[in-house]
Amino acid sequence: MKAIIFGANGQDGFFLSKLLEEKGIAVIGVSRSGNFNKTNIASCTEVAELIKSTVPDFIFHLAANSTTRHDALFENHETISTGTFNILEAVRIHAPNTKVFISGSGLQFENKNLPIKETDPFEARDAYSVSRIQSVYAARYFRTLGLKVYVGYFFNHDSPRRSERHMAQKIAATARNVAKGVAEKLEIGDMSVIKEWTYAGDVVEGIWLLVNQDEIFESNISSGIGYSILDWVKVCFVLIGKDYQDYISEKNSFTAEYRQLVSDAGLIKSLGFNPKVSFEDLAKMMIDE
Repeated sequence: MKAIIFGANGQDGFFLSKLLEEKGIAVIGVSRSGNFNKTNIASCTEVAELIKSTVPDFIFHLAANSTTRHDALFENHETISTGTFNILEAVRIHAPNTKVFISGSGLQFENKNLPIKETDPFEARDAYSVSRIQSVYAARYFRTLGLKVYVGYFFNHDSPRRSERHMAQKIAATARNVAKGVAEKLEIGDMSVIKEWTYAGDVVEGIWLLVNQDEIFESNISSGIGYSILDWVKVCFVLIGKDYQDYISEKNSFTAEYRQLVSDAGLIKSLGFNPKVSFEDLAKMMIDE
């Protein structure tokens, strides 16, 4: 069996590659960075050539610049929206039996600070959400043409492979440096905001569960368990035996765009999804990176 992973050099691509290889599936990793296949996901010709020549059993579209900044508008449109169309049309023509997974985000839903369900309405709240929403409608359209296209909505998930522009890694890195004797200070925004802190290695197990059944085609892939940013700060500094208040301060001028971003994980758990790595274990993993 063969699988193509677009976005193979990212956090999720790394863990998904490991999972598939452990199952004996040959992985064709595609990424613009790292030592991977350089197929341009925004080129319909290049994507079609790759899919036609390999006819994979699975395609996973994980490629994206995970930011809601407006200045990433065109980059994310090309990667997420155009990339989705390019993959699905190539599959329709050259590999109609291939199962396709498209990554989505909890950020593309209307957020009333309640657990978000797959059936909640979408909200185009930023440029990133616009691209995600369009890719889901593309998936739904190509399903009507007979393709097996799955969408997994991701909520916050982390691992030691996160870059330091992500909050969990930024805080963990500060604690790690403090433990080494570096007199580091970090100012962050509203620490009362609640989100999920699921381990990325567990999330890819959820992806695999989703694409290996034929009844549910759109699902949150998440723990459904929320913790505040302050909870994360505390657990990281408890692990190094330091008082976080000596190193972390809150930016009073910062206004969060939501109070919480937490899923209703009932649907994916009905397929047997059960994240193994706890909040505390994830913090320890990232501190001990």
